[in-house]
Amino acid sequence: MKPITKIAVLSLALLPVVFSACVKDSCKRLHSYSYYVPVYKTKDEVRANIKSNAPRDVTNPGKIYIRGSYIFLNDIDKGIHVIDNSNPAQPHNIAFIDIPGNLDLAVKGNTLYADLYTDIVAIDITDPLHVASKKIIENIFPYRHYGGGFVGSDANGVIVDWVRRDTTVTESCESTFPGINIRSDVFLATSNSGGTTGGNMSSPVGQGGSMARFAIIQDRLYTVGISALDVFNISNANNPVRGSSTTISWDIETIYPFLNKLFIGSMTGMYIYDVSNPDVPIQQGKFTHVRTCDPVIADNNFAYVTLRSGTPCQGFTNQLDIVRLNNLSNPELVKTYNLKNPHGLSKDGNTLFICDGSDGLKVYDVSDVNNMRLLSQVTGLETFDVIAFNKVALVIAKDGLYQYDYTNTQSLQLLSKITVKK
Repeated sequence: MKPITKIAVLSLALLPVVFSACVKDSCKRLHSYSYYVPVYKTKDEVRANIKSNAPRDVTNPGKIYIRGSYIFLNDIDKGIHVIDNSNPAQPHNIAFIDIPGNLDLAVKGNTLYADLYTDIVAIDITDPLHVASKKIIENIFPYRHYGGGFVGSDANGVIVDWVRRDTTVTESCESTFPGINIRSDVFLATSNSGGTTGGNMSSPVGQGGSMARFAIIQDRLYTVGISALDVFNISNANNPVRGSSTTISWDIETIYPFLNKLFIGSMTGMYIYDVSNPDVPIQQGKFTHVRTCDPVIADNNFAYVTLRSGTPCQGFTNQLDIVRLNNLSNPELVKTYNLKNPHGLSKDGNTLFICDGSDGLKVYDVSDVNNMRLLSQVTGLETFDVIAFNKVALVIAKDGLYQYDYTNTQSLQLLSKITVKK
């Protein structure tokens, strides 16, 4: 027998490896995933469609604003539902204003202000069935991206919708990630291996919720983006004029107006700005808390701040902080109450309403802030924000818009619900 050479030994040693590789290459599996593709329209098309279109089902409710007998309900990134609420027991969805990228809104008199991605649009709502765009101010929110945080690939277009696509690919068993080859503006979702503005109000300015980023005091509109507080002169309501811009911090979330003060919620604290000179906001005080999301409301004596976890704010705190405002330059924590996952809140007299996430809507007596008492609780809904006004609480929840009569705060009565349609 001839001696086996070193080369032959090496070849024999590699055979199992080569054979194994061939076997693995023959192993295939199916991988299913879903993704969303953006639908674009030109800026001209989008702006021409800012009008009263046919009413639509509510699909993803966000911010809310009431003015007179009307409710203006944001559908996240889509636009604003116009709801005739003359009878809270029978609200009527009468129109939809298409505003792609819309998250926030505010109303003064017969003018509605809304964001359109990075821009602000002023809309005449004298006749809610025939609204008209009056002015657009561009690039107010430069850090506002398209839905899901993705920036569209078409610099001249506007994303107006996302269309879901489901597909299945064949891949090697050795693959650790599916061979997905999709555009940069595609959002990967799932993956698996198998009349007139009527109504009597004391002010022409409407009322927004505690999660708002827009606020109106007299003839000024104040907006907050990620870091800046911007002022707009709206003495000519349909022709807002941009004024000063003040940098606060990089974690601003909400704004709440009370008298000549602005209470601004951020991930790290509550800022108090004096707007006695409406065009030049001046920081008057700050209350610092742990890093977490925090809408805030206020009255003559106290600020009420909810802190919650499970958000991009990265905090783990779920509580209500009540802050004394006797010395605005040095706000003082009075007491903290533990909650489950508090979001928006509203107050009517000594009655405080808190949206506590999956724990529903909670109603408290805060006549003594050191001894806050739970009066009632509405369960079975995941709540986001609330406006309590004229004995009716409007509650935004995951599954719809609820209205409750709180004449008896110990037993709220459901008046109506506009259901979210998926």
